[in-house]
This record gives sequence, structure tokens and C-alpha cells, in this order.
Amino acid sequence: MIDLLITGATIVTVNPQREILEEAALAVDKGRIVALGAKQDVETRYPMAARRIEARGRIIFPGLINTHNHLFQTLLKGLGDDRVLSSWFAQMTAPSAVHLTEDDVHTAALLGCLEGIHSGTTTMFDYMYPHPRPFLTDAVVRAMQDLGIRGVVGRGMMDTGEEFGVPRGIQQDVKTIVADAQRLLETYHRPGGRMRIWLAPAALWSNSRGLLSAVRELASSYHTGISIHVSETPFDRASTEKLHGLGEMDLLEGLSLLGPDLLMVHTVYLNDREIRMSRHYDVKISHNPVSNMYLSSGVAPIPKMLLAGLTVGLATDGAGSNNSQDMIEVLKFGALLQKVHHTDPTVITAEKLLEMATIDGARALGLEKEIGSLEVGKRADFFLFNPALTAKATPLHNPVSTLVYSAGEENVETVVVDGQIV
Repeated sequence: MIDLLITGATIVTVNPQREILEEAALAVDKGRIVALGAKQDVETRYPMAARRIEARGRIIFPGLINTHNHLFQTLLKGLGDDRVLSSWFAQMTAPSAVHLTEDDVHTAALLGCLEGIHSGTTTMFDYMYPHPRPFLTDAVVRAMQDLGIRGVVGRGMMDTGEEFGVPRGIQQDVKTIVADAQRLLETYHRPGGRMRIWLAPAALWSNSRGLLSAVRELASSYHTGISIHVSETPFDRASTEKLHGLGEMDLLEGLSLLGPDLLMVHTVYLNDREIRMSRHYDVKISHNPVSNMYLSSGVAPIPKMLLAGLTVGLATDGAGSNNSQDMIEVLKFGALLQKVHHTDPTVITAEKLLEMATIDGARALGLEKEIGSLEVGKRADFFLFNPALTAKATPLHNPVSTLVYSAGEENVETVVVDGQIV
């Protein structure tokens, strides 16, 4: 007997052939997909299941992967309206972060993950800000474990940057940061499980070279990833040059931080040379279109990045610069932003946005062998989409187009992570 059998659905696999299976079934056992294909074939092979879902009229999509977040900002929705990044950070976000408690962070992470799950998110990358007090990152991990979502938690770091608006209350010395990062890695980092710990220096203008070098050493020692905000605005670029005397990409290269284990967030202002450098080092990108629009940061050159062969995932960013954790909303804005910016309706497609939110997001987090598509042997992370639940998603002609352009979290009927209905 298997754990779960879903029958009668349309399955959007996002597998290498990008197959869409009609009147299909999907079988799950011990957290993994053991079969998918024609309904009769799968039912014949697995006649007995502990739980069975008849899913006629539903679509099964791979779980959406949110590659960048600040879950504590769920408490800050609406407080940073109508500001550019530099004033938004210095006047609202950073001062708020100084006062965070464990209970604040745990509650915020529960709410943010719950909102994400309701929009089909099964994997969440959270960057927890540097710590005004101990164990705030632990509170995020605990919330993810409570809800059963797949989590990657970045231990945030800032040891300088007061001249750019970083309060002393969220700065820490290198020794303290390294010791806590090691503790988190040794306590929670489970490459074969649902929880991973990454290293997350906030930005190049808020971290010293000594700390950035320590991050490279830690990541290599623990075989984990690094995520940094890069070129979100001209302020980032100018502040990095002022602090370090080098441009962002040259600094990253000189510190041996460019590589396949680096996830650069935003990258709105990368130039052609820097895109080539990113591809050369197989650096990954997290694109946050709603946040970039909310803060009027600009439009990231996503089509150029994709043509260059870069891996680009999607993300909401923190709710302080989005006011939402809705990944379905990000899909639509991600497509329309590029179309209107380039005045070209073909510059990006709904199918590509779905890839960015699934298999490309998995690659960005180094998890493409485990999640990101619906294939036999992969972890059972997916959601059931019911277009009949809203007039907005009716009629359905193309399931991918409907998800990207005509859907909302109301259409997400069931969410499964690691084979468990969450």
C-alpha cells in the first residue's frame, strides 16, 4: 500500500520534455513520487493507497519555489509605502528589525509561510536579518518545521555600514557571526531533509572584507550556499564602491565568492560584462519583480540573463517591500513587467515564468535533483489547482496560462510537501 494516490488530474510535469499529461494519476510513497502517467496504468500498478484523491478537473503543478524572502517583514506590511530602497531600509525596515523578539519572528514566519503555502509555495528561502538578540534564526526554522514547508534559511550578516543606514543594533562582529552560523549549520542543516542553512551577508556595502572572506570559508567547509543582495539599485553599486573601492562583481570575484553556490538577489543593474561574468561562474539569480516595482528600483534585465544561459529563480521578497507572499501574483507581474518594459509580448512567456518558479528555482537552490518538477524519484512537492473555484480562472484553455495570468490563491486547493498534505 502506498501513502497517496491522486487520480483523474491534468499533470503539468515541467520535466525535461515539458510534458502535460491528461486524465492522469500520480502515486506517492515515503515522500517521493513513485509513478505518474495514464490513470488506468497507475491505478493498476498501485490499487491500494492510504489516502486517495479524485482530482478530475484539477491540475497538478510542481510546488512553487520562493528563492528570496524576509519573513519577519510579514509584520511590516504597508509601513514602507512610497519610498525608495535607501530610505525604506534606513527609516523603516532596519529600525524595526532592532526590536525583534523570538516570538515576533516566529509569529511572522508562521504567517508568511502560511500565506505562501496558500499560493502553492512548497519551498521557501528566508533571509533572516542580523540579530539584535540570539536565536531569531531558530524561530524561523521552528515556524517552518511547525508548518511542514521545505525551508532554506539564510543566516543574515552585517558588520558595518552605519554610514549607509545600518543601525548598530543589527551589526555584529565577525567572531560572533561565524560562531552562530556554525551553531545553526550543525543544529539544523540537513541536506537530505526538509531544512537547510545558508549564509546570507546582507549586501556588499554592509559587510567588511573580513566577514565576506569568512563566509567563503564557512560555505566551502559546510558545503552550503551563499546569498547576497547585489545591484538592487544604483545606491548599492555606489555604496559598495565607496566602502570597498571596487565594483560589486569585481569585489565578489576577488574574494572567490562568485561560483555555482552563490545566489545573487535582485541584480537589477547588472551590465553586459557582469552578466557574462555571472554566466562564466555559474552564479544563480533570484528575481523579485513585485518588490522591484514597489520600491521603484528598476527592471532587471531578465531576458538578457536568460539568453546568456543564467539560472533565474523567482521570489516575493519580504512583505515589507511587497505587502504579499503570493507567488501566483509574482508569476503574473514577472511576465507583464518584462513585456511592457520591452514593448514586446514575446520577450518572455507564461511557460518560462512557471519554469523560473519551479525547476529553475530548484537549480538556484541546488535542489534540482530533488524538487522543481514532477518526475518519478523526486520528492513529492506539488499543489492541486482547481480553476472551478473562481470565475477569474474560468474557462481554462491552457493550464499554464491560466495559472500565470488568471489565477489566485483561491484556486490552490491542496498543497503537498514531502508527500504530506500541509
